[in-house]
Amino acid sequence: MRIKKQPLLHPRHPGWKKDLSAPNELPGKVFSTEFISNPPNYFDEIYLELPRGTLNFRGPLAIISIVMMVFLTVAGAFLFDALLFCTRSFEGLTISLFVHCLLLLATGTAIWGWRLDTECPRDEPIRFNRVRRKVYVYRFRSNAFRLFSRTEWGVHVDVFDWDDLHAEYCSAYGPMGSGGKIEFVMLAVREPGTNIARDRFKFAGSQEDGESYWAIAQLFMQQGPHAIPAFDRPPRDWNNEDDTLNIARRLAPKVKWPEDIDLESRTAPD
Repeated sequence: MRIKKQPLLHPRHPGWKKDLSAPNELPGKVFSTEFISNPPNYFDEIYLELPRGTLNFRGPLAIISIVMMVFLTVAGAFLFDALLFCTRSFEGLTISLFVHCLLLLATGTAIWGWRLDTECPRDEPIRFNRVRRKVYVYRFRSNAFRLFSRTEWGVHVDVFDWDDLHAEYCSAYGPMGSGGKIEFVMLAVREPGTNIARDRFKFAGSQEDGESYWAIAQLFMQQGPHAIPAFDRPPRDWNNEDDTLNIARRLAPKVKWPEDIDLESRTAPD
């Protein structure tokens, strides 16, 4: 009888498929550099920076949002008189309220799509400092229910202990991907000394990249920069890409670490 494996952490991620090796264990992935989407952004004796773009395929959301706003503007102008006339009866009032709710929902969706596609940074890198044994995560957060909030939208930098991280391979079904299946690797943050996950964030958008990047991070944190294999191509310069035809990439903010975190994440303790 086959025993179904269970995740180490709880609560479990809804798309959990398997746990990857622990931070201080030997990497469970033997990878080839030619199959990794992008090489590390940077590494030296102290820190390693890996790319972690969560919205690499961008542009369509912004275009769809513009089309939706144009359509809603035109439709609203034509429907205004008709909906005003409908309010003269109970049935008409019901229809009018329903249409207004649809228009409001569509407007909110267009605003959300525009903000997400144009305000998400060009990259959301993650830094591993092997001297401090800390991990620094550059994260963009958004909230579809608070479209105009300044606190719910924007970049936050979170700092975690390396020993508290746990990598999980997950999958979900959606409109994109092979056969509608989307595979990705999450990093969970455990409560110290427990198997309780207190936070999770996306580490990579594919199983291949996720397992390879996790193995690179393990090798760097355990052995140092000499353990990272050589890559045939240079790192991608996320902040200086020439995307003149992609409005979303042109408007997307460049990566800019807070000065104090930037210094701490790149240096050893005094």
